[in-house]
Amino acid sequence: MADIANKYPDNVAGKYYVDNQCIDCDLCRETAPANFTRSDDGGYSYVFKQPGTPEEEAQCKEAKEGCPVEAIGDNGDQA
Repeated sequence: MADIANKYPDNVAGKYYVDNQCIDCDLCRETAPANFTRSDDGGYSYVFKQPGTPEEEAQCKEAKEGCPVEAIGDNGDQA
């Protein structure tokens, strides 16, 4: 389960985030490319845009559920 205390600072504020358990498997970037991207320097994914449509919300939820190491959280700031 993702831990908000360990989320990467690259994540934009909002519901979804990626924490330091990310293994850079690319699943979230393939599932929700409009919301997740890769830190080339750090070798991990992070949320660069919170979902803005029902389709993006569904894709982010699918990415969270499919994450093999449970590095995606959905209890971030609702800002």
